Amino acid sequence: MLSDYLQTVDWSRAQFAMTAIYHWLFVPLTLGLSIICAIMETIYYRTGDPFWKRTAKFWMRLFGINFAIGVATGLILEFEFGTNWSNYSHFVGDIFGAPLAIEGILAFFLESTFVAVMFFGWNRVSRGFHLSATWLTAVGANLSALWILVANSWMQYPVGCTFNIDTVRNEMTSFWDVLLSPVAVNKFTHTVTSSFVLAALFVCAVCAWYLLRGREQKMARKSIAVASVFGLVFALITAFTGDRSGAIVARVQPMKLAALEALYDGEEGAALTAVGILRPEAERSNNEDAFYFKIAIPKMLSLMSFRDADAFVPGINDLVNGNPQYGIMPTIEKIERGRVAIAELERFKQARETGDEATLDEIRAKFDPDTPEGAVFLKEYFAYFGYGYLDSPAQTVPNVPLLFYSFRLMVGAGCLFILVLAAAWWFNRRDTLERKRWMLWVLLLAALIIESLLGFAPREMAAEWFIFMLGCAYSVLSDLRAGIWDRRLKPNTKTNVVVSVVGGVAVLVWGLIKFAEFGMGVAVLQAVIMGVCTWVLCFALLQLSMKAYKKRHAELENPKEDDDENE
Repeated sequence: MLSDYLQTVDWSRAQFAMTAIYHWLFVPLTLGLSIICAIMETIYYRTGDPFWKRTAKFWMRLFGINFAIGVATGLILEFEFGTNWSNYSHFVGDIFGAPLAIEGILAFFLESTFVAVMFFGWNRVSRGFHLSATWLTAVGANLSALWILVANSWMQYPVGCTFNIDTVRNEMTSFWDVLLSPVAVNKFTHTVTSSFVLAALFVCAVCAWYLLRGREQKMARKSIAVASVFGLVFALITAFTGDRSGAIVARVQPMKLAALEALYDGEEGAALTAVGILRPEAERSNNEDAFYFKIAIPKMLSLMSFRDADAFVPGINDLVNGNPQYGIMPTIEKIERGRVAIAELERFKQARETGDEATLDEIRAKFDPDTPEGAVFLKEYFAYFGYGYLDSPAQTVPNVPLLFYSFRLMVGAGCLFILVLAAAWWFNRRDTLERKRWMLWVLLLAALIIESLLGFAPREMAAEWFIFMLGCAYSVLSDLRAGIWDRRLKPNTKTNVVVSVVGGVAVLVWGLIKFAEFGMGVAVLQAVIMGVCTWVLCFALLQLSMKAYKKRHAELENPKEDDDENE
């Protein structure tokens, strides 16, 4: 029955996921744009140049759109914690609710108050006060991110709390442990700096559009100058915090790391898989048969995870089945211990209903961290409380292909963004960016990549793709009309074959990765068909372009003959 698959918890997850997706589409862009707007207004404040005032107001309009949508979806999310996950909110509300309350009282009120001055106070307050309001809006937006990420980090790494058996709730014991946990600090810095990179790429992409259209040339170049430097600096910081994040995950969430690397059997001096294609789930159970092929860097995973090239990195099988040599408990034992803790809570409930004070005192002693019995029980049994609700150890293993490929896509995109921002800064600095039309198309393509990573539907990117493809076609046709050809690539059949092969191979590799889950035979067949079709299409188009070029080149070399023909 359909009702068996669409129960209340499934609808709750779907509703929360939809709200969170839309919230996260706009909030990261808001965090970075607020800082960029503040920087541009600061330049206006110091120089008094009206150009910078107009530029700051332009980017503020784009910031305002994202800000409004972020606020609307964020408020819904906070209410959904109580409506969709009421048991969770009751169980950990004392810790989880504290940072969210501070976010609403402090950060949200701060940014919502001064954002009005930021938008409507240009001619009503002094330049200094307006600049302060803009910076306070940016600070408030990023403080909101801080408190929300602190709450999220506590879910990943619970600290600074104790369990109260009488209220059946986790209660905060140290606010500073929650705020300054290593997971919270790193998650905040990594998330915020990556948001700054996103905003910088967004600004560069919009400016690239203006340069391609021949509009607002000065605004576009100056904005790229600010955004490229801003984004490049924080892209490098993001790479550093990302490395630190991986080391923290290795210590507090080893199963996540094992899934990210598709590491089934733990190893000393484990290699980092840079590129690889996974076998279907039914065919992989150890490191040898997990991949069709891979390119690995020896000992790099151990070095990055534990800062020791020979350190042991546990795999999925170690974490599920246990590894006594390295003190890793099997998951089935964790499940059994968790069920013992659940059974004690049920006994406590029944004893309270019947008024059995002796049993109540006995169970309270087990949950009292100040008694020797309680210290042992909380560490050995209640620490695995959540495992008690699992049906099998297999439920602890996440979707390995999804994590493996998405992680490498993220890292690859991050490296690409660093190169794009560095190139944008360099060419803009030399005042040659508008002549580097390929660079402008790369920036526009970066915007499309960002939208794809953020989860935009194809129809939502249709306009950008149409502009991108139309612009590419226009560039090719205009070059042919002017008789322009790259000096390094001669217009001949050999060149066309080489370039076509490159395109075909790229599509072939993409097809192997895309269809690997359907089996090696299907993946190879699909990839070969797509690669050959791509090669044929590219070769045909290049041959036609070559003929058009040669014809145009001949016309340019013989203008008198061309005039005679026109007469």
